[in-house]
Amino acid sequence: MSKSNQQSVQPEPDPGRPKKRRDMGTAERLQLLQRKLYLKAKQEEGYRFYILYDKIFLEYVLQEAYKRAKRAGGSPGIDGQSFADIESQGRGQFLHDLREDLRKRSYRPQAVKRVFIDKEDGSKRPLGIPTIRDRVAQTACKMVIEPLFEADFEDCSHGFRPNHSAHDAIRQIKTHLKAGKTEVYDADLSKYFDSIPHDKLMKTLAMRISDPRVLHLIKLWLKAPVIEDGKTKGGKKNTKGTPQGGVISPLLANIYLHLLDRIVNKPNGMFARYQIKMVRYADDFVLMGQKINENCLYHLRDVLNRMELTINETKSKLIRAQEEPFNFLGFTLRYDRSVYKKGSRFWNIRPSDKSRKRVRQNIKARLRTIGHYPAEAVVDELNPIIRGWINYYSIEQVSYMQVDNRKLTSYLRDSLTRYYNRKSQRKSRMYGRHAFDILVNKYGLINPYRPCGIRPVYA
Repeated sequence: MSKSNQQSVQPEPDPGRPKKRRDMGTAERLQLLQRKLYLKAKQEEGYRFYILYDKIFLEYVLQEAYKRAKRAGGSPGIDGQSFADIESQGRGQFLHDLREDLRKRSYRPQAVKRVFIDKEDGSKRPLGIPTIRDRVAQTACKMVIEPLFEADFEDCSHGFRPNHSAHDAIRQIKTHLKAGKTEVYDADLSKYFDSIPHDKLMKTLAMRISDPRVLHLIKLWLKAPVIEDGKTKGGKKNTKGTPQGGVISPLLANIYLHLLDRIVNKPNGMFARYQIKMVRYADDFVLMGQKINENCLYHLRDVLNRMELTINETKSKLIRAQEEPFNFLGFTLRYDRSVYKKGSRFWNIRPSDKSRKRVRQNIKARLRTIGHYPAEAVVDELNPIIRGWINYYSIEQVSYMQVDNRKLTSYLRDSLTRYYNRKSQRKSRMYGRHAFDILVNKYGLINPYRPCGIRPVYA
């Protein structure tokens, strides 16, 4: 997730003359509220907020929550209601009814629709889809409580946070590697989102929130039943898990794993004594140090066991990064020989094999479905894939993309040649010609590869 796609809870103050509240838009008023909450939490570390619920159903908060939920998109929930349906029936009435239900505390979430998406290893990942009404309510709650916990979160945490991204995590890992922390424990938690214990999560939330109405609201979402293949599961008897797909779930997951962040970063703690650092993106994390001994790993397992979480031993491993590459967030990090400076080595950060395979599969699948599209439409279909690849994997002064971008350009060239040449029944203007070059030069197709002009010292 890039920084541009995330909402800041720490907006910069306007250097000009302050606006009156009645002259502010919904986003500005929300930022002002969030900043006040953030600063209060930052200034008083142990402060517990006891009046928060009334802020969740403020009119401008719900209006902004609706905008963000709509911008995020997604399929309808179990009630089948789409954003188009809401707009046709009246957005104002929808928000008014939701506001009244929250105000009167008669709001009850509907069941979550569970679907399954394919994973790279052939297994299925469960995804919960709340109704739009519940998504808006969760967004409003998230926007109000997020600043309280942002004031506490550690700098090693980068997933699903305002002004943090996967780029920051990879950049931090490279900094640690260059500082000599080349022994890496690549950890994998087993079914983290499904394993979070409700009772301990609620106690963690209560460390900052003492308003029982907010805690009850969050508990309602945790206990919401799940509809899968027409059958109802979970509900009030459910004691673990927060549905992947819920708007508030990533924040709750970060809040619970913040306990681990604090233990690893605790001054004079075991990890600090061995100068071990952690970099975490949601439930993916690595420990890094000059030496990671078995005592530290035993302590890590003990901490997670007390949190009722489990390390996946088959996917977690201890790596000497100078001898063996490792993968994190779709990148491969390895200590390679430089082709530009003889006798030197560098930390080479590139897209992983799976990432390179995935982007080619996406391009291949898209070309199979677009049939006899005109050139402009072909470009419109392919550019988002190429742009997403470049934006995610290109990290200035961190990743090295020239080789992989050149290979992707070669793949696009071959794929587009086959795409146009196989139209034997209905030849297009691109048949038998340099389709890739024409699409790039005439129609604006993105060319991933740009020669840097630097020649290697040796092959």
